[in-house]
Amino acid sequence: MIDIKQTFQRFRRTPAFVGFTLFMAVLILNIIVQGPGQFFSTRSINTLFSKNMPLLLTTMAMAPLLISGVLDISIGIQLALVNVVSIMSYQEWGVSLYVGFLLGILASLAVSALCWVLVSVLRLPGMLASFSLIYIVQGINVLIMDKPQGSIPREFYKTYDSLIGGIVPFSALFLIVVLGIWLYLMRTKFGRNIYAVGGNPRNAFAAGINPAWVQFQAFMIKGTITGLAGICLTLMTASGNPLQGEAYGLRALSACIIGGLGFGGWGSMGCAIFGAGFLVMIQNTVYYFFNLLYRLIPGFQVTSYWQNLVSDIIIFFGLLMTIVTAREQREALKQGFVEQFTGGARDAA
Repeated sequence: MIDIKQTFQRFRRTPAFVGFTLFMAVLILNIIVQGPGQFFSTRSINTLFSKNMPLLLTTMAMAPLLISGVLDISIGIQLALVNVVSIMSYQEWGVSLYVGFLLGILASLAVSALCWVLVSVLRLPGMLASFSLIYIVQGINVLIMDKPQGSIPREFYKTYDSLIGGIVPFSALFLIVVLGIWLYLMRTKFGRNIYAVGGNPRNAFAAGINPAWVQFQAFMIKGTITGLAGICLTLMTASGNPLQGEAYGLRALSACIIGGLGFGGWGSMGCAIFGAGFLVMIQNTVYYFFNLLYRLIPGFQVTSYWQNLVSDIIIFFGLLMTIVTAREQREALKQGFVEQFTGGARDAA
């Protein structure tokens, strides 16, 4: 028989515990504010997944990089790259939208490979190298699509926003596929190597592991997941915009940290999911809370700026709580940020 107390104690010592606790707390608060009937309706669940899948996948894409000890904050604008490549390939070249999506993923992989060269090969500071990539990718996006334009066939975005069997959101399939692939990879040699490289690249190199190659694999995984996130963004907006998505980079990094991820072998994909879930639930809770005040208090009215301010303040305190309560994560983040600003990837030899 499973010892629940012992299982809980083991889980409490994992990096994901604080993120899970924060996620469950805000989830319960969201249910109370929104009302159980409305929250658990198929329409509400479908909206939660379809509108927030780009953020969820972007956060999951960031996780392999942090685990391996590197960083790419240009991941947000890369969603726009996938978006404009997909739209313009379909609109200007006349190819199938499926081919456009494939070309978008390849574009994301190309930028990921470039970031790997800068960070892991040339040893440039990861934060600075990826920050410069934001403007490079923005320029490429504008060259491909000079202004917001284009559209996709109706059946594509309708399918994305639909329910399978009237119950399961179609958009959730992206999350399930990515999570399934990640769980498989964790059972392979890569799953062991990525933590070894992230934890101590020198020791990993001495053990016969090539840190640069492992980080290249992490970047390729990140590029693939980012490509899928860009496809979700395209299906969600049903149009092209060369400058959208930049904020996803820092939000994904914040979600990873809130969930319990740290630089270099600390954390798991579960941390990323809980962190992203926390951000999603906070935004949802604040929105419905202000709607509740609007109904209860005559004349009460606030702009979306106030809602964003309240959401960001709560997220900030969530970050503080995670970092303060998890000493190991705090040390990993401290060392990791110093390296990302000053030395890029950790020395391999």
